[in-house]
Amino acid sequence: MNTVKVDIEYCEICNSKPQCEELGKIIREMCPKADVVCHTGRRGSFEVKINSELVHSKLAGLAFPDYGDVVKNVKLAAEGKPVTKVKEQPITDCVIQ
Repeated sequence: MNTVKVDIEYCEICNSKPQCEELGKIIREMCPKADVVCHTGRRGSFEVKINSELVHSKLAGLAFPDYGDVVKNVKLAAEGKPVTKVKEQPITDCVIQ
């Protein structure tokens, strides 16, 4: 298993740090050899790179990544396999009655 570097850029203004920390925790639990770094970045961002390859961009898709799909890609990278674009979390409609 190769060590995998996961870089997560989040927007401090949007208060995305808790999501970054949650995703980092899940990755570390499922892939203990992963090196996960969360850092503040551009406004509206939640960008996920695995070994320098962008697999998710909230700036492009306006949604957070599917955490399970991120973990799947980290495991692929650890096995030396190519990573793919990560699915987005489903958008839920907020209904006020």
